[in-house]
Amino acid sequence: MTRRALRVLFVTHAFPRHAGDAAGAFVLALAHALQAQDVEVEVLAPSAPGLVARDTIEGVRVRRYRYAPSSWETLAYTGTMAEQVSGSLRGKLTLALLLWRGRRAARAAVRAYRPDLVHAHWWFPSGMMAGGHGVPMVITSHGSDVRLAHGAGARGLFRRTASQASALFAVSAWLSRQARDALGGRAVETAPMPAATALFAPASADERSKDRMLFVGRLNAQKGLDDLLQAMARARKPWSLDIVGDGPELDALQRRARALGVDARIRWLGHLPQSALAPLYQRSASLVIPSTEEGLGLVGIEAALCETPSIAYASGGLTDVVKDGATGWLVPAGDVAALAHAIDGAVERPTKARAYGAAARVRALATFSPEAVGARYRAAYDAVLRGQ
Repeated sequence: MTRRALRVLFVTHAFPRHAGDAAGAFVLALAHALQAQDVEVEVLAPSAPGLVARDTIEGVRVRRYRYAPSSWETLAYTGTMAEQVSGSLRGKLTLALLLWRGRRAARAAVRAYRPDLVHAHWWFPSGMMAGGHGVPMVITSHGSDVRLAHGAGARGLFRRTASQASALFAVSAWLSRQARDALGGRAVETAPMPAATALFAPASADERSKDRMLFVGRLNAQKGLDDLLQAMARARKPWSLDIVGDGPELDALQRRARALGVDARIRWLGHLPQSALAPLYQRSASLVIPSTEEGLGLVGIEAALCETPSIAYASGGLTDVVKDGATGWLVPAGDVAALAHAIDGAVERPTKARAYGAAARVRALATFSPEAVGARYRAAYDAVLRGQ
């Protein structure tokens, strides 16, 4: 029996602003993966300075809505929404406008596009906008929204939003458990986002360093770069480090590196587009992910696709991405000595590191490929629509 094509409206605050932009690229990757499953996707996202109301990004149509004066429209795309909202009265007012006008825009998009189903990415803020418009809604949580749900006063809001959804998903098993706890036991299925398998691939073995590590992430406390700098200072081997990312702790972390005497072994590369990340993964001995309560750890998947093993804290969704002793190394969260020991071990045993990297790619393709993830979500959509 031939299944019918579906129309799905994505509602999200994170989506690429242009081709090649890394912001929300995994949401775009899911839209592409669904095309092979006879699902047409249109995206509703907030506006930002320089963006047009109607656009097409890598073949996916995008509707953008205005929610504030242009100079205020900075909450989306940059990963700094929480910092902006907590830091000022203007940020809080802008968030209120985003929710109000986003909900109106979602209602208008449903009427114009006539989707079979609405898929909200993050229950907050997108799930609050996407439900109650006469079509089934599903929600995927990506990490920050579930952490928010455990905060003071947010649990009830999460439960009210989730009650409008026909199905709930989270991108890792750990995150699914966290969401279920916040919802009092309601089922939350695990369904990761697809990785960019066309972009991230292995290079020739002679391009890979034996002693240059890589960190990719926002420079804030949760990502744990301070722990990695301490591990450098403890290391038996003088391995070097490339740091990709920007954030509020950049200056403090650079001062910390100087104080620890490791700054000469570090290259601070700033924020880079996805296209620039692949060569870094390919040349690095290992990716180091010293973050805690990561929703999934997409950088670990990207590294795995390049046959680069990861050394990570055994925390959050990273345990879905890194299999200790098989595709990389996991150490207890916050244990700087163990982190330093694992990195030294990777430098001292490059043959094992290469074997872990090869196994990591095999596993990543089986679990996080667009084909696998697209089929998973298409089956979930069909189940929701059958249950109407």
